[in-house]
Amino acid sequence: MESDIGNEPMLNGDDALDTQAAVRRANLRRALQLVFHEPGAQTRAGIARATGLTAATASSLVAELIEMRLVAEGEPAASTGGKRPTTLSIDGDHHLLVVVVIRPTDTRIVLIALDGTEVDSRRVAYTDATRDRMLDAAVSEIAAAYAGRPLVAGVQLPGTTDGRRVFESVQLGWTDVPLADRFEGLLGVPVLLVNDVDAEAIAEAATEDEPSGYRLFVHIGTGIGAAVTLDGELAPGRHDRAGEIGHVQVQFGDDARACRCGRRGCLESASSMTAMLGDDFDDAMDDSTIAALAASADGEVLAEGARALARTIKLIAAVLDAAEVVIGGPARALGGGFLQLVQAEMDYTATGTASVPVRYADADASISTGVAQVALSSALGVRWSPAQLRAAS
Repeated sequence: MESDIGNEPMLNGDDALDTQAAVRRANLRRALQLVFHEPGAQTRAGIARATGLTAATASSLVAELIEMRLVAEGEPAASTGGKRPTTLSIDGDHHLLVVVVIRPTDTRIVLIALDGTEVDSRRVAYTDATRDRMLDAAVSEIAAAYAGRPLVAGVQLPGTTDGRRVFESVQLGWTDVPLADRFEGLLGVPVLLVNDVDAEAIAEAATEDEPSGYRLFVHIGTGIGAAVTLDGELAPGRHDRAGEIGHVQVQFGDDARACRCGRRGCLESASSMTAMLGDDFDDAMDDSTIAALAASADGEVLAEGARALARTIKLIAAVLDAAEVVIGGPARALGGGFLQLVQAEMDYTATGTASVPVRYADADASISTGVAQVALSSALGVRWSPAQLRAAS
């Protein structure tokens, strides 16, 4: 039950192996997920009924989960005619998920308990020249301050990754960076890298009780990226590069602007927040500052950005037969006017296609929800319930 790094409980492993240990691990995950689904209401008897396991086996699983400090006993449940059963809850007093959200000019580090509550939050600002040093120092401080408590770390960043290395991040200026290895050396726990747009798409789906169909999620900030979910689950690409639409050429001829990647006519060069609001924009700005920038922006530049974006997502949505398109990231601060421009450009009827609604992402979703959910699943093979996430946000 141990991870490869440190001595923390990790319930994910190779269940394809027909061994007693694999069966035990799978049953522990099943029991733990039942507690995550109904914290404060689940009981040992309920686990036995839901899994078909014997009462003795269910009790043994719960005892092990309590020993690993994943589950805690709560108040007695209502009596059903005999001894009152003891309820089970998520143990939120020990293990922590370390969430690191890296952006070009700043990083947020959030410590989240297993019950979804936020324990600590820190912001680190830097320049391109100081980024690596400041990040390493901040992660080391977390490791020292919470020694023995981190279970796993999830690192959210702009760019392509296989979960271990940053293949390329135009925004951060990184190419082939072994970031997971680097942070594991500082934290002493497993580290998983997650593309920022994938994390946002997961966060958007995580708070819904029954997400269904294809959803196209588009993040617009200093860069542009997309992610596709199907019934709430991320639909990844074969080469870990799904959704990298920011540097696809969508404008040509005299309309094609120079892009920071060195080419012309990329979607980012027309529809990123920097392209529409100017170089004063920064991903770390709050909504009111972005709204002020938008109020003084050139209306035709905003309209051009909306047109380029609409043409791009209209095509993708048609390929997917998407149920909806969700725009996330700092672009939410552009308000309803920009959304109306995008929707108007998409509302023509292309033969054989259906109209697709466009909306902004849930403003109440925490910046750390998606990557925290991925980290939790990677370590323990379980998920928070939508109700838990709504209560914790």
